[in-house]
Amino acid sequence: MPQVATPEEATSTHTAKRSAALASVLGAFGITLLKLLTGILTGSLGMLSEAAHSGIDLIAAAITLFSVEVSDRPADDEHNYGHGKIESLSAFVETVLMLASSVWIIYEALHRIVARSHLVLEMSPWPFVVLLLSIAVDFTRSRNLHKVAAEHNSEALEADAVHFGTDIWSSFAVLLGLAATYCGERFHIMGLELADPIAALVVSLIILKVCYSLARRTIDNLLDATPPETRAQVRRQLIRDLLAIDGVVSVNRLRTRRSGPTYFADLTLGIPRNVTFQRSEQITMAATQAVQDIYSGADVVVHSVPTASIAESLHDRIRAVAARANLSIHDVAVQQFEGKLHVEQHLEVDETLPLRKAHDLVTRLEADIRREVPAISTILTHIESEPATIERPSSLEHDRQLELRLRSAARAYPEILDIHEVLVTHINDRIQVNCHCTLPDALPMSDVHAIITALEGTFKLENPEVSRLLIHPEPATDNRR
Repeated sequence: MPQVATPEEATSTHTAKRSAALASVLGAFGITLLKLLTGILTGSLGMLSEAAHSGIDLIAAAITLFSVEVSDRPADDEHNYGHGKIESLSAFVETVLMLASSVWIIYEALHRIVARSHLVLEMSPWPFVVLLLSIAVDFTRSRNLHKVAAEHNSEALEADAVHFGTDIWSSFAVLLGLAATYCGERFHIMGLELADPIAALVVSLIILKVCYSLARRTIDNLLDATPPETRAQVRRQLIRDLLAIDGVVSVNRLRTRRSGPTYFADLTLGIPRNVTFQRSEQITMAATQAVQDIYSGADVVVHSVPTASIAESLHDRIRAVAARANLSIHDVAVQQFEGKLHVEQHLEVDETLPLRKAHDLVTRLEADIRREVPAISTILTHIESEPATIERPSSLEHDRQLELRLRSAARAYPEILDIHEVLVTHINDRIQVNCHCTLPDALPMSDVHAIITALEGTFKLENPEVSRLLIHPEPATDNRR
């Protein structure tokens, strides 16, 4: 079953994510304000482009904070898979804003380069101070966001961490552009005077690169593409783990998707068609655990498909055909004559079913069996009504005479401490005797089997009217008398 977080764990996770997102908003607001004022006072397009970039960061951080607040809400009737997709939507909005800002910066930079209409920059140490402060803040919040995102598997926080990590390089590019521009104006080097708009172009290219990566990841998440971390080697390892489970014949389908911090896995497994329902549930639980070992807390849905396995016997294949038609057969016997297979079986049907319908049912079953096992030449089906298979004990449940004979036969074996719970049943013309037999605790099972077999043989030899004797052995310390 999926590992559901406790309320305390969910609250702790939400608090950590919210704190990281809020700190990012406050940092982005302070840096944006400083860059904008510095750009206006110095006339640097590079600084103004950085201010625009930081403004986008501020909006993106605010959107991330909003998405973190919403995405951690539990699933409800209208959102059965939770609210994790809000993180992808916030990333999409962030991508659009980044694209718009980069287009504006490219236009202004090219215009100044072509028209040579660059502004004369005021010499001031403040742009350098602001940019160095911006680099320090971006490094700190990027590292903090990445740590919290990794701990709590948050897509929105991870996107912000990558985004602010690239801001360090864009700030560094503007820093170099400003230094080169100041040198160009001071020493009258025309080429260096264009360094500021060129630095703005570099910033815009960095924004476009981040925008492309973010857009690609966002579109994949919105379209439920397989997450990159579930592809290739990890996917192959998961398939190997599933096939290693006893009872899994094949992995027919493996689909994974991610919504916010939660993974969803959809598996279709081939399992032997002759396994019990209880064993099928055990296989399903093992497959669920195998997925959750790789993706902690994943919501896993397993669909099992009955499959013919290599180890399946001929009797299993025949019973599987009957089970597929929701029919109950027993006492299946297969004989081989002259290289051909002949099958005898008993089929239970409703006692109120007319003979014609019962015969048609048998005809269809036999045809299905021949298609499943072409080597079968003939099939003889004994039709029985269901009440005939229900064993009803007669009024002589405790046949005193047979019980005394059984106890007498048991005295010949000193290892037998007692015989108890003797039950004699009469089913049609057959007599069956059931009993419990107490033996020493330390007696080896080989001796237990030999003694019980010998007692059965002796008793049935002396009482040929008994068709079956069933003995349940019990240790002396667990005698249920």
